[in-house]
Amino acid sequence: MPQAEAGPGPGPALAFLADAAACLRFYSRLPVPVLPFEAAPHAMPDFSRAVRALPLAGAAIGLVGALAFLLATGLSFGPYLAACAAVAALIVATGVFHEDGLADTADGLWGGATPERRLTIMRDSRVGSYGAAALTLDLMIRVGLIAALAGRMPAPATALALVAAAATSRTVGLLPFLLLAPARSDGAAHAAGRPTQAAFATAAAGSAVMAFLLLLPAGFGFLPIMLALALAASAGVGLSRIARAKIGGHTGDIAGAAQQAGEIAFLAGLLALAPLAGAS
Repeated sequence: MPQAEAGPGPGPALAFLADAAACLRFYSRLPVPVLPFEAAPHAMPDFSRAVRALPLAGAAIGLVGALAFLLATGLSFGPYLAACAAVAALIVATGVFHEDGLADTADGLWGGATPERRLTIMRDSRVGSYGAAALTLDLMIRVGLIAALAGRMPAPATALALVAAAATSRTVGLLPFLLLAPARSDGAAHAAGRPTQAAFATAAAGSAVMAFLLLLPAGFGFLPIMLALALAASAGVGLSRIARAKIGGHTGDIAGAAQQAGEIAFLAGLLALAPLAGAS
């Protein structure tokens, strides 16, 4: 018997939402309901296309940290503990997804003498000295930046900065995939594929637009937002160059490290030009 023809797929808006849901499932531990128009909701996302919606998924992850920050601030915990709550919430929301990549990257890139040895170390689930040091510094710097920003900006503005940083930094995490070939022929990064230039351009534009829409009304000026975006992109490009020199390509761990570097750079850019406390 002849097979029935498949019905028309979802429209562009619904397809975009399906991509955002797929990215959110991949990048986080958040419960994401199955949308009625998703064909394969639990399959690995098609990275060549789905990452166009990554800023939206990143913003959803960032919202978890922002809400934790606002709750801690409302309970009068102070900027430091509120920043700790925000970072803790982000870690729980992602299942230490990006932090694990950062630790493995630090262990591999600086713990091995040859590209082959570095890749072997990066596959080891144990955390070494370089990884422990990188992870400790990463958490300290993120908490410090958020607390310092909270000392200069109102709590809602700081919360929105967390959302924008989460969206932008996950786009930064795509740069190694775009700029480098896979370092392995059998790794998860190789299987994920390479985002198309159109998908990456959509994600980059979406991150920038989201940053301006969220942060300009919150009291951040044009220059701090531009600096934050530029520093975040520079962090991703810089880490990609290091990966090329050390292992000849990218891995999933490199992408995770790029996300963490991008988040730190974005927050640092905002803080560098944020108004000083008490300034008119």
